[in-house]
Amino acid sequence: MKKYLRSYGVAFIIVLIYAFIKLPVLRIDFTSGFSTAILFFVLAGIIDMMFDRGNKTSKLAKNNFVIALVLLVLVIAIPFFVTTPILHANAYKNLIGEVSESEFTEDVSPVNVNDIRIVDEDMAMKLGEKKIGEIPAIGSVSQLGEFHIQSVNGELYWVAPLVHRDIIKWVTNLDGTDGYVMVSATDPQDVKLVQSLDKKPIKIKYQPEAYFLQDLHRYLYVKGIVNYGMTEFTLEINDEGRPYWVVSLYEHKVGFSGSDAVGVAVLDAQTGELNVYDIENAPKWIDRIQPQSMVIDQITDWGLYVKGFINSVFTEEGVLVPTEGESLVYGNDGKSYWYTGITSSGGDESTVGFMLVDSRTKEAKLYMQTGATETAAMTSAEGKVQEKNYQATFPVMYNIYGTPTYVCALKDKAGLVKSVAFISVEDYSVLAVGNNKREALAAYKEALESEGEDLKFETDVDTVELSGTIDRISADVQDGTTTYFFTLKNNNTLMFKATSKISDRLPLTKSGDSVSISYTKTDSTTVTITKFENSSILNKSSNSDKKETTEDKASEKEEANKSDQVEATEGGNSNQ
Repeated sequence: MKKYLRSYGVAFIIVLIYAFIKLPVLRIDFTSGFSTAILFFVLAGIIDMMFDRGNKTSKLAKNNFVIALVLLVLVIAIPFFVTTPILHANAYKNLIGEVSESEFTEDVSPVNVNDIRIVDEDMAMKLGEKKIGEIPAIGSVSQLGEFHIQSVNGELYWVAPLVHRDIIKWVTNLDGTDGYVMVSATDPQDVKLVQSLDKKPIKIKYQPEAYFLQDLHRYLYVKGIVNYGMTEFTLEINDEGRPYWVVSLYEHKVGFSGSDAVGVAVLDAQTGELNVYDIENAPKWIDRIQPQSMVIDQITDWGLYVKGFINSVFTEEGVLVPTEGESLVYGNDGKSYWYTGITSSGGDESTVGFMLVDSRTKEAKLYMQTGATETAAMTSAEGKVQEKNYQATFPVMYNIYGTPTYVCALKDKAGLVKSVAFISVEDYSVLAVGNNKREALAAYKEALESEGEDLKFETDVDTVELSGTIDRISADVQDGTTTYFFTLKNNNTLMFKATSKISDRLPLTKSGDSVSISYTKTDSTTVTITKFENSSILNKSSNSDKKETTEDKASEKEEANKSDQVEATEGGNSNQ
């Protein structure tokens, strides 16, 4: 008995230390647990041999080595048969769940121009680093962690924690780092370093860059999360600004593979208070439960194994693949979705559609919208200003005037946003570039109109209605299209323009006419109008009709008088 306790006891202590470092998942669909068991029996056999002074290997040591060998064979052989897509292609295909086809304009509402994102993760990092660089005491001991986009009180922000630079900085700051940085995704000027909440300092004590029991992954493991895989360690803040680590928990659905999120661990970054939720009961402020890489893998399997494994390797009939690059987008309902374009296996510059996957529930919808890939759209935008050598950010898709539209920022070599581009998904040659979002939107509207698009304005909350009198008006013909420019009296700050597609009364309009117009708010002094009415033309027509009626009545009366005079004359002659 003493021999057993000695061999297994020492092996157990060593394996315990190993587990504390490597954090194996202790469940049957993960190989890390079996690897740990193999290590345990190998160590037990070696330790027994070390303590056994005989020339021959003891029976206990042999048994331990045999058990380890059997486990090794099982770990190598069994996963192949229960995991390989050769035998389980359909199971991989169905991991994403039911994919329903839907209409873009029905599910994706037109966006307010103020809510369009122009700040990407790289720019958020530059702005954040500049912010903490303004306070040397912080920048010398801390650095920015990874940025993640999220909705905070209905507005989009990139949020990143301050984390330890190295182990020395951790030892000297065991109470945690000093807060987090928020960068607006829609306004590069909105950058915040949040160091206090309710007049109390914020200390990010638990984080991936800490050590021992302050290491985030290890702390969660020691707290009891040993039977689920953990991934995507994201700092999210609730609507009050309190920082939490949100960690996706997953299991394997196809043998030892087919990762699928089943819940989320939520850890208070300051106090270490831990709560574990399933998907349905997770707090509403949490944006992402479904890990990005996991969702993209499942979309890939869904498109790859559409007609089985053999088809995916040889004929590739009907095979679809996600385009390069994906992003987290936010719908008008406040929910967040993983977005990726879908293209054929040939991999060209066109898509057959795109997919939105709810980042909490994994509800997937496919939109069969042919058009350009994100990369092609970026190239088209860069080509529009090729003389400036701007670099396009990865685009985000929006519903602009009822048209699927990529929007991306154009940055200079310093990484600063210099322009904004709107590119039609259906035809990436239809695009517009402006110095800011409003200018680009106005120019994009013109580009759509020139293509004969039926634009929708009913949800544009930035529409301005104005009435006045025409001061000056003139027509300009460019590329065969006539554009009318005009100004209004008592308004010397704006010049308006439109084509006859807006109103067939524009060509008849002249100085002095009373008009009513509508346009979208813009910082530009030349405004493209969306509605035009000329009441003077209608009034003139009405007055003309009235004049003609009066003249007709006068003429009839005159004719009647003449007739009476003739009759009177004839009557007089007769009497004579």
